[in-house]
Amino acid sequence: MNNSYTSLVNQTLHFPQEGYKLNEDGYLMFNNVDVKALIDKYGTPLKITYLPKIGMQINKAKAMFDKAFKKHKYEGTYNYCYCTKSSHFSFIVEETLKHQIHLETSYAYDIEIINQLYLKKKINKETFIICNGYKQKAYTNRIARLINTGFKNVIPVLDNKEELDAYRKTVKAPFKLGIRVAAEEEPSFPFYTSRLGIRAKDILEFYVDEIEGFEDKFQLKMLHIFLNKGIKDDIYYWSELNKVINLYCQLKKICPELDSINIGGGFPIKHSLGFDYDYQFMINEIVGNIKRACKKAKVAMPHIFTEFGSFTVGESMAHIYSVIGQKVQNDRECWYMIDSSFITTLPDTWGIGEKFLMLPVNKWDNEYHRVVLGGITCDSHDYYDSEEHINEVFLPKLTNNYKGEEESNKEPLYVGFFHTGAYQDQISGYGGIKHCLIPSPKHIIIEYDKNGKLEDWVYAKEQSAQSMLKILGYLK
Repeated sequence: MNNSYTSLVNQTLHFPQEGYKLNEDGYLMFNNVDVKALIDKYGTPLKITYLPKIGMQINKAKAMFDKAFKKHKYEGTYNYCYCTKSSHFSFIVEETLKHQIHLETSYAYDIEIINQLYLKKKINKETFIICNGYKQKAYTNRIARLINTGFKNVIPVLDNKEELDAYRKTVKAPFKLGIRVAAEEEPSFPFYTSRLGIRAKDILEFYVDEIEGFEDKFQLKMLHIFLNKGIKDDIYYWSELNKVINLYCQLKKICPELDSINIGGGFPIKHSLGFDYDYQFMINEIVGNIKRACKKAKVAMPHIFTEFGSFTVGESMAHIYSVIGQKVQNDRECWYMIDSSFITTLPDTWGIGEKFLMLPVNKWDNEYHRVVLGGITCDSHDYYDSEEHINEVFLPKLTNNYKGEEESNKEPLYVGFFHTGAYQDQISGYGGIKHCLIPSPKHIIIEYDKNGKLEDWVYAKEQSAQSMLKILGYLK
């Protein structure tokens, strides 16, 4: 009986599949990138960002919305925004902008990024800048400065009623407004209503009292909703979305300037080879629901905005580790120790129990068994589990018992975590102090050069002891 890791995958999952296959030597390929060649060149631990995947995701979404618009004969336009909080790096944001998209911001310092992008001619004053978040004075002042200097499509999305006063005082030119509608949280959440946004039942009165009649100074252009759960085909999602659509229809009758609905982000990404999500079906249903409600209310269909963050950048990155030791602590648990830490490099696995697509890079012909992956910090929570309450994953054995290929067993087992490009660097604090002073790994960028050939280059070296000691005050 063949108990190899290859047989396990072939028996339980469809493989190879888009973005993943084995090469002739039995090593895993990630978007046709030879991961083993990168390991040989740079060592592990290693972070890889494959920039072409970003454009593929953007164009995929645009094509699906275009298809849905044609199917429903939808009369509005679609605007793809990238939310910078998913990954603020210049090489990420500039890559997104190559595909004619817009941007969403979350904090005051995001506006400094907008200024730099404008100076570099990556954006212009027609680009939509959707400004979200609970805003302090530093944020509202920067938004006002953008508008006052001629950025025509900056839309501050009001998180609370008082926020409008800040713009009344600082914005000199006529400007556009959005309102974030506070969503009801799903039943399993510890709170009833999101802390973000204005309650739906207060918005009509707020518009009449504070916005209507001031059209020469500011106009309500957008209603915004975002659900923590993401865009999912369940009663909760459709209920909350339809609340906003119906509110749009009510407001549109007294606010002719209102012309857009922003459904935020929330498209999932592949976190296992068994991932199954019908993007086209969900887009068709969203567009169809909006059109039906508008036809029934006899109002114009709104332009649709999305703010895809994880969907845009998540599938572009991988983290690669070496298994540096095996520890059998009892008759049930076999630990594989990696040369880094989950807490410091993939904090979502530790903080919210996020699961990423995990595959071995090599030894696919070896027998497999259940293991627990452990990081090298002294924290008992520094581990990776595949399923809640099981705390184990399947990986190849370090030695091949049934083939006896000694040469292949001299090579360490390499393990890859894929689609890790959203939020992990932001949450862990890129280049800062890490738990147990575990350094940030090397970061490699892969992109097409001017001749259309893939090239790789080092964005950041592995963090040094000296850089940490300087932050901590031991070195000047």
